[in-house]
Amino acid sequence: MSMLADLTGATDPALRDLARRLAGRVFLDLARRGPSRPRGVGRLTSTRYRDASGDIDLDASLDAIVSARSTSSAIDPEELRVTTWSTPATAICLLVDRSGSMGGAPLATNAVAASAAVFRAPGDCSVISFGKDCVAVASQGAVTSNERVVDAVLALRGFGTTDVAGALVAARDQLARSNAARKITVLLSDCRATVDGDVVAAAEQLDELVIVAPDGDDAEARELAGSVGARCATVAGPSDVPAAFTNLLD
Repeated sequence: MSMLADLTGATDPALRDLARRLAGRVFLDLARRGPSRPRGVGRLTSTRYRDASGDIDLDASLDAIVSARSTSSAIDPEELRVTTWSTPATAICLLVDRSGSMGGAPLATNAVAASAAVFRAPGDCSVISFGKDCVAVASQGAVTSNERVVDAVLALRGFGTTDVAGALVAARDQLARSNAARKITVLLSDCRATVDGDVVAAAEQLDELVIVAPDGDDAEARELAGSVGARCATVAGPSDVPAAFTNLLD
């Protein structure tokens, strides 16, 4: 996978295109391991009878029942409510640190993480690459194919400084567009900020933050996680990403 990631930047156009097609298939297949969506806490909700199956909510449907009985007419199904279990929808914003090395294993890891994020929250996922500036590879609410997101991440090359606080603010703004009950920011970085900014304050503005750091270079990431109550895991390479996502998001 590291070799494939490097070959996606090959100078030979035919080799580059072939590597991107093959890398996309390999990374997508790896990202599909594990559940397709993070599990949320189910709860009882009252909804329209026509929208779901469940037990009649007598309290919420009482007016409709009484009205129909008083006129000796049939009950309007549109006025009935049922009680059913629902699991909250989930939105994800993935922050990809492009300030360091973006070849080989780090680039492959980023591509698998992007694929895993889109796979778990289809239609409600954003991917932002950040260094000195933030660039939206995929925006929240926009319909972008998994293949296109992976291809865009594979085209990234590392450079510049690291504005972690700015990236967290960008994630907050992206997730503000979503109506999901659960909003998760996944920070893929060593969290070593080289641009002034209050990283802790920016992290505290997020609904839920999880951090995925490189194995052996996670001191700053764990310090940030401990400061704001975030969950943190490390990955040694792209093959570790699916398990990390499962442990952190589920």
